[in-house]
Amino acid sequence: MTDRDEFLTWVKTALYDAELALHNGDAAPRRALWSRNEPVSVLGAWRNANGQQEIDELFSALGKSFSDCTSYAFELQAYDVVGDMAYTSGLEHTSASVDGKPRTYTLRATQVYRREAGSGGSPTATATQWPSDHRIGTRARTVAGRAVSISPSSRPGSAARWARVWPSGSIRALRPIPSGSVPPGGVQA
Repeated sequence: MTDRDEFLTWVKTALYDAELALHNGDAAPRRALWSRNEPVSVLGAWRNANGQQEIDELFSALGKSFSDCTSYAFELQAYDVVGDMAYTSGLEHTSASVDGKPRTYTLRATQVYRREAGSGGSPTATATQWPSDHRIGTRARTVAGRAVSISPSSRPGSAARWARVWPSGSIRALRPIPSGSVPPGGVQA
């Protein structure tokens, strides 16, 4: 089994289980998967964190705010393992209570992982060898009830404003996510 295969298995099991637990109010499994080495950061949909103390505070707050998850699916759109670094990028489709109120939403989430000391230089990855270091989560837009990847050029009148921020050629148009592309409660690779 290759590094990529073992990493994908970990994403579909340990990482998925930790995210599901978080959305049911238990932040401990997610925290256990995060690195205890600096740097670590979250650029979150609701709150940002930088450093171990802020990460602990963020995950504790998220655990207290989430409950009653009725559906969680991670639609993996891209991943790779290169040496001691790995990443995942995809859409998280969630139905859970947030501060006691039922919500359904989709986040675009990208995470970076690094193989750390303790792996013994082994070329295989396990849950303890691939702690998360960085996460970026943003709310995805929906059109007619479907999650879409939205870029500035798809917002009326905004292309000129974003052209100053994004390098030339990197602005893409609205791309709908096909309905039925996420298996119920599962990860799609």
